[in-house]
Amino acid sequence: MAIALSTVETAPSGDIWTQTAAALAATDQLFDAAKDAVRRVVAPTGRIDAALLDQEQFAAHGLAWLEVYRQALRQMRGWAERLDGEGSLGELERLMLEAAFGEYLARIQGGIPMSQVEVVRPRDLYLGEAAIQAFTSDPAVRSLIQGGNTAVTRARIAELIDEGDFGQWALGDETLDMIREQFQRFSDDKVIPHAHGWHERDELIPLPLIEELAELGVFGLTLPEEFGGLGLGKVAMCVVTEELSRGYIGVGSLSTRSEIAGELIRLGGTAEQQERFLPKVASGEIIPTAVFTEPDTGSDLASLKTRAVRDADGWTITGAKTWITHAARADLMTVLCRTRPEEAGYKGLSMLLAEKPRGTDADPFPVDGLSGGEIEVLGYRGMKEYTLGFDGFRVAGDNLLGGVEGQGFKQLMATFEGARIQTAARAVGVARNALELGLAYAKDRIQFKKPLTAFPRVSGKLAWMAVEVQIARQLTLFSAREKDAERRCDLEAGLAKLLAAQVAWATADNALQIHGGNGYAIEYPISRVLCDARILNIFEGAAEIQAQVIARRLLES
Repeated sequence: MAIALSTVETAPSGDIWTQTAAALAATDQLFDAAKDAVRRVVAPTGRIDAALLDQEQFAAHGLAWLEVYRQALRQMRGWAERLDGEGSLGELERLMLEAAFGEYLARIQGGIPMSQVEVVRPRDLYLGEAAIQAFTSDPAVRSLIQGGNTAVTRARIAELIDEGDFGQWALGDETLDMIREQFQRFSDDKVIPHAHGWHERDELIPLPLIEELAELGVFGLTLPEEFGGLGLGKVAMCVVTEELSRGYIGVGSLSTRSEIAGELIRLGGTAEQQERFLPKVASGEIIPTAVFTEPDTGSDLASLKTRAVRDADGWTITGAKTWITHAARADLMTVLCRTRPEEAGYKGLSMLLAEKPRGTDADPFPVDGLSGGEIEVLGYRGMKEYTLGFDGFRVAGDNLLGGVEGQGFKQLMATFEGARIQTAARAVGVARNALELGLAYAKDRIQFKKPLTAFPRVSGKLAWMAVEVQIARQLTLFSAREKDAERRCDLEAGLAKLLAAQVAWATADNALQIHGGNGYAIEYPISRVLCDARILNIFEGAAEIQAQVIARRLLES
């Protein structure tokens, strides 16, 4: 059944299915032309020249963002098709589809914002006039730009979301719907009432709450049942992560380190390591932390210097690490270190499963050979960040992941798809939190004898925020479905993380703007959400690094 046109007077003319399909085809043609044009510049001999790729970062990263928008529109259309197939596509979802196409096509034509100060336009991608003209003159593209994201459309969307209904998810699975409702209630009851206090007091998330999450299976969500997990997929992980992050990013992030450690051990560990560690990770008995980053390396993991030396009794670690989340409380550290100093770059790296006693506020690192200091941060406070110093720290000899040296980087890369998918889901949850706070404030705040929602620039912000949260969600769920289907999805995960992190920041910023001066006051939760949203463009791969990785993948294909 084809969907009916929306009732707004400026809606696109013609069948929306036909128009969106034609617009996607035009976008595909533009992308193919852009990829060829950028490839000619950075790979003049047929192979990518690393120096030229760095020199042409603006064009290469612009290509990555063009792919973000192209895939986002495709997933929004797929979302609407699934709802239509179920007979549940409503007016709100139809308008969201039209607004998404109208806005993103307009940005592709006029300029895609890679950041607040960087806008990539078609000519920045070395596109010729013929390719640009073919896109801008396409009838479907023109119609959707003209009639998709109009003031009238946004006004109607604002009316439809007034009671907090931000559109259906189209999960297509009753079990997933039940999981979503369960964790939505959990956040409403157990997280939201306390989150701002935890943030203001810079407190660790209480252990009783972590124990409740463990009982609900959060830490073993995707681990196989044979190891005590629930055996669910990455889509379920996204659903749970978004709902918990909507309550507080710290709670939504609690399972991230369990997810990374679980993936590392499940994919790269020996049978003995799997049997020993995975059930305890799944049950929450073990709280893991990821120990990868060093003070002078950042994303340049090939330059890691932390050393681990083997002797008859085990390993001795020496070196410094930084930005280690939940480190004091952790029972298990997955430490990426150099065990083969004679091997330059990635080949000399190994992963150690370093056990330690759980610390307390009074004594955060109660073990010989390990010290640490807290890094004070703007947001994302519920687990705390630390610097770590290893000075003769001992690790058991059989705790080399997989039992073979030199596999650490490869083992870590196998987890990045899942980690970035989960980070995208965290970002969507944070964005949704900001949207809910902005809407609630705008409805309650009376100015000039009217609620703020009566002013078009306020209601219009809220409407677009709701649309873009849905766009980011659908791109994230797509990457998760690809992972669950056991298809390579590093590209899709990167696209989702790149967009969702930007959407989280934009949504939080706009929600604070709606609060006006009150939003700048620490007592209002939106001030916390803004700080929490800002980190999402940095960790699990800064936006610039993520765009570089995506661009290389695209140009090599």
